[in-house]
Amino acid sequence: MNTAFLCVLVAGVLPIVCAGVAKWGFHGFDNHNPRDWLSRQTGFRARANAAQSNSFEAFPFFAIGVVLATLAHADSQRVDMYALVFVLSRLAFIGSYLANRAGLRSSFWGLGFVSGLGLYAAALGY
Repeated sequence: MNTAFLCVLVAGVLPIVCAGVAKWGFHGFDNHNPRDWLSRQTGFRARANAAQSNSFEAFPFFAIGVVLATLAHADSQRVDMYALVFVLSRLAFIGSYLANRAGLRSSFWGLGFVSGLGLYAAALGY
């Protein structure tokens, strides 16, 4: 289960990475009101901010799935596999978001969601 726990850590950091991408290299960033500044961005900065929001939204579903599967003593290799697929699909999702590839992004989002469902299935003994 160490792999799955590491994946939870990585998934928890991904939104922060996205925020950094949205703000990186921009000299007019307003740290006094960052949310307002981010809401006015366009292009890759706006997409990075949207990826940040989506990553925060996806995290609890995934993390709780890992916790429940662990508490249910689900097969650790299966849990690790679902966790790895989730993190890899989230990385691909973020990359697709930044590259403005909407169809590909949605496919990776779906793969991550299905892997999260797999964690719950494992926790339920399916």
